[in-house]
Amino acid sequence: MCQTRVVVRRGDQEEEIMREVVALRVEPEEVVLQTFFEEPRRVRGKIREIDFMKHVVVLEEEA
Repeated sequence: MCQTRVVVRRGDQEEEIMREVVALRVEPEEVVLQTFFEEPRRVRGKIREIDFMKHVVVLEEEA
């Protein structure tokens, strides 16, 4: 399977916030992350980078 992990970038540091993400939906002020067996997680922010080879999505959190 090709699930991805999602990290949030804060300054020069990155924190993993979710693993095994199978779906990602961009809404006007947030990103909705979905796994197979957990409730969706909503993160206020925007996508900064996607690395398809490493299966990583980098978000930039908004206050």
